[in-house]
Amino acid sequence: MADTAHQTQNRIRSWKQDPEAVRADILREATSEFAKNGLAGTRVKDIADRIQTSRRMIFYYFGDKEGLYRAVLEEAYRSVREAEEELNLDGLPPLDALVKLVEFTFDHHRRNEDFIRLVMNENILNGQYMRQSSSLHMTNTKVIKQLSRICAAGEKDGVFRAGLSPLELHWEISALSFFNVSNRATFSNIFGNDLFTEEGQIALRDHIVDCVISSVRPKT
Repeated sequence: MADTAHQTQNRIRSWKQDPEAVRADILREATSEFAKNGLAGTRVKDIADRIQTSRRMIFYYFGDKEGLYRAVLEEAYRSVREAEEELNLDGLPPLDALVKLVEFTFDHHRRNEDFIRLVMNENILNGQYMRQSSSLHMTNTKVIKQLSRICAAGEKDGVFRAGLSPLELHWEISALSFFNVSNRATFSNIFGNDLFTEEGQIALRDHIVDCVISSVRPKT
């Protein structure tokens, strides 16, 4: 009993000393639970048990389960947009920048299945919790602005065709990278696992890069 009380006191002390680390721990475990079970199937108690905290502490940070779910969505999108910014694409020739962005998106999605599952779950919910977020729209417009700069530079250099829609281009990149993860189970069950080996994934990524680049080149 003394050891348990001591551990509890240590956790309380750490919560007070580093509240941002506690918040990050909650978001990390909540991301896993929501991705696996969806909003309805996730229990806050399970999240609390996994990080040895209390539901009361989680509600202190996030208000309720729906507030926690919105925060998980916001963090998931913030993380991918932040990683895109760290690519430093503005200093690259437009073709190189676009190749790097497509490769990043494909690799990010295949290595972050929880992100794909969260987006799938939110689509099942018709995006209602994304609409409740005040930050998600602003977060995600960054990638469109980035693609706008790449498209403008590519058109100026004559390597991209005129009139490209950055929004359509983002849709294309996202769709090809997303399907690779969202439909992996059914696709591999029907057609086999060849595309989902490491070698198969690299080949598929290269093919998707070629498709995207071909779609933006000037028409002859």
